[in-house]
Amino acid sequence: MMDVSKDQVLEKLKTVRGPGMEGNIVDLGLVSDVFISNDKVYFSITVPAERAKELEPMRAAAERVVRSIPGIAGAMVALTADKKAGAAAAPVSRPSPAARPQPGPAHPAPGQPPQRTKTGVPGVNAIIAVASGKGGVGKSTTSVNLALGLKANGLRVGILDADIYGPSMPRLLGISGRPQQIENRIIVPMENYGVKVMSMGFLVDEEVAMIWRGPMIQSALMQMLREVAWGDLDVLVVDMPPGTGDAQLTMAQQVPLAGAVIVSTPQDLALIDARKGLNMFNKVEVPVLGIVENMSYFIAPDTGNRYDIFGHGGARREAEKIGVPFLGEVPLTMDIRETSDAGTPVVVSNPEGAAARTYRDIAARVWQGLQARQAAGGRSAPSIVFE
Repeated sequence: MMDVSKDQVLEKLKTVRGPGMEGNIVDLGLVSDVFISNDKVYFSITVPAERAKELEPMRAAAERVVRSIPGIAGAMVALTADKKAGAAAAPVSRPSPAARPQPGPAHPAPGQPPQRTKTGVPGVNAIIAVASGKGGVGKSTTSVNLALGLKANGLRVGILDADIYGPSMPRLLGISGRPQQIENRIIVPMENYGVKVMSMGFLVDEEVAMIWRGPMIQSALMQMLREVAWGDLDVLVVDMPPGTGDAQLTMAQQVPLAGAVIVSTPQDLALIDARKGLNMFNKVEVPVLGIVENMSYFIAPDTGNRYDIFGHGGARREAEKIGVPFLGEVPLTMDIRETSDAGTPVVVSNPEGAAARTYRDIAARVWQGLQARQAAGGRSAPSIVFE
């Protein structure tokens, strides 16, 4: 089969124009970098924020013409709302009924700063982010075992792998293959151990280097979140990429996160980076449910002696210092590493072991924290809004 080039895709997209536009979407500079992998095309179209809903048919038309190219098996196309993009399109501003202010806390009294309205995901009761300020602290392993711990505690759970550049959930959960797409472009999530999963790792081969910029990351995250048949879930765990970049800000600003869990190791350097993650969530008003100290200590398998390789207790002291819950200590063990690499996380492969009990206890504290916030009238689970 002949490979399809970016130029072929762009040439086809030149046949698409939106209402009130003087030219096609390519010549107007509205199309982002085009990425092609496994005969699928990924790109976004930048439009004025106030016209995003009006221009949805244009997005659909762009997807149709790309899918019609021989050799293309599918397309992921999203609108990226950017108020600075209005110069390329006709300056038409007609607020839709959904955009008009409605009474309630999302529309404060005059004199108060406006708050961004965040649309929930139908069927999902609460969305929590698992984050870290730096890589290499075991955040993804913590995410998957936290999700499985919540499932073991009787909850309906899903996982969204938001690490576009380094997706790890397919390997951690031992899942291979491609998800199916049903009507209305909805994707059926993959599933293992009773947990529903969506990851860029299911759509792009593990060896493919992702070179997307901000708009493409945002588009991919929102599609993996909102165009997936999650069904009814008590909790959707979002495995965030490390740091505080585009993906983290997109999730924090556009998704009604019920809370965040910060993962750190005991040493000072990791704690410094963990504080950056804490500060980011504080700035976007996402409650921090607590801190997990990963790789807290090492138990020698031959002697049973304990060694504090990275120090010990730093995350607990940090939690006490800033006034957030300390969720627990996860030891550094060969069992956790080996089961993670094998796609059989310790919570399911050795459910009665000490490590599995630790993760289930952390999961229970996270769930209790969510319920306590709702009972106290704080940030509740996301409201469900159908657009």
